[in-house]
Amino acid sequence: MKRFAELLDRLVLTGSRNAKLKLMTDYFRSTPDPDRGYALAAITGDLSFAGVKPGVLRALGAERIDPVLFAYSYDYVGDLAETLSLVWPGGEESSGDGPPLAQVVDTLANASRSDAPGILAGLLDELDIPARFAIIKLVTGGLRIGVSARLAKQALSALGDVDVSEIEEIWHGIEPPYEDLFAWLEGKGEKPEGRAAALFRPVMLAHPLGDNDREKLDPADYAAEWKWDGIRVQVSGESGTRRIYSRTGDEVSGAFPDLVGAITFDGTIDGELLVGTPPDETGSFSDLQQRLNRKTVSAKMQARYPAFVRCYDLLRAGEDDLRTLPFRERRAKLTDFVADLDARRFDLSPLVTFETFGELEALRQSPPHPVIEGLMLKRWDSSYAAGRPKGPWFKWKRDPFLIDAVLMYAQRGHGKRSSFYSDYTFGVWTGPDDAPELVPVGKAYFGFTDEELKLIDKYVRDNTVERFGPVRSVRAEPGHGLVLEVAFEGLNRSTRHKSGVAMRFPRVSRLRWDKPAGEADRLETLAAMLD
Repeated sequence: MKRFAELLDRLVLTGSRNAKLKLMTDYFRSTPDPDRGYALAAITGDLSFAGVKPGVLRALGAERIDPVLFAYSYDYVGDLAETLSLVWPGGEESSGDGPPLAQVVDTLANASRSDAPGILAGLLDELDIPARFAIIKLVTGGLRIGVSARLAKQALSALGDVDVSEIEEIWHGIEPPYEDLFAWLEGKGEKPEGRAAALFRPVMLAHPLGDNDREKLDPADYAAEWKWDGIRVQVSGESGTRRIYSRTGDEVSGAFPDLVGAITFDGTIDGELLVGTPPDETGSFSDLQQRLNRKTVSAKMQARYPAFVRCYDLLRAGEDDLRTLPFRERRAKLTDFVADLDARRFDLSPLVTFETFGELEALRQSPPHPVIEGLMLKRWDSSYAAGRPKGPWFKWKRDPFLIDAVLMYAQRGHGKRSSFYSDYTFGVWTGPDDAPELVPVGKAYFGFTDEELKLIDKYVRDNTVERFGPVRSVRAEPGHGLVLEVAFEGLNRSTRHKSGVAMRFPRVSRLRWDKPAGEADRLETLAAMLD
């Protein structure tokens, strides 16, 4: 347990991607089975403990710690796991490595809901602060250590000197603690493949198209198609098994039973997950969000927001792997393949006719549908290669929208940002000019530099009006407030928000110290963008 705790601690404090890769690779190389496998599963989000939920942790904190002290500590630290691990009584004199990670996982996985709180409390009593932090992060499932599942797989790739795409292709056919996987990576066993049907195929990604790129490219070499504002998915059917994957390889089938039911084919399609009734009705990303990240979806929800896939590519047809074929041939096969599928659930992505990039530029700025966020360019002769190779595919997105908004609320971040107010709610003015009020229109937690983060954090602390746990309201009046230039990819109408609008991918573009808060944009400005 101690080694796993040390790994998490170092990953939290390490900013460099390459340094994180080395930390994980060294850990996997030096840690025996099955501990390293359970550590990997924790990092990739493939561990869950039915008997332990965040509410259990809060209840334990209330039992063992003075509630006023706990409330002040949580407000100051801003992270439940870190707060509990620091103020939990006892264990400071703990020595040794503690129980092995595999033993902890096995104990908690087999604990009933009634027994789990006592078992967890006993472990927290026994361990020191870093190990407590690791156990709490383990059971809640949200490590927040700046490591994605793909980065963990890249560490495995470095361990075994194999391409990460090989690991991604077998990932959904293996289970923790991955002993066969590690044996293969270390040259001690065969590659664990062919154990599950409808496996994930690593996706091909595009590079942003720059001005210099256009000068070097021949338009005749490329096909163009619209880039829709949904979720990139891979839909696979094989031997009766039907799966839907996100582009990172996470299975999302549970949230889309209506789409799963239409996977009657043996093949693998790459496309964009959307809601609506193709080809004429395509819902916004805000509509799609109603169905994302749900464990169950009611019949009413399915009827209101029916899911479908706009098909971009065909990777497999029956037993034939088509990824090595040129795009021109795959596109022809995709056209025939989709023609035999349920038209309510699978829709062929149309190609855009053009002769010059100048024509495409005009189309990019004025697409025929509001849910289009730009264009994709694909070389006619390109194979389907995993990753992001430079040259075969380009994405040419619309320029972002910009508004000036006023900072209203700030919340502490997580991990290395837990000491900073780094998550911001911002608003624009509405109402009469002589009595305007701010209405929140979005939240952002990236786009700014480390130096700008420190400046905003100081501003929040110096101008706090009220506190709500880890959240602070900030003084925001026409004559006093911090204006943020906010960039976002799109805007949709929303009945879930007081403002009536929902932003797509908002981020802080720059700080407008030069602009008085009273001169920030009004809600009418955003409403005009919808018209």
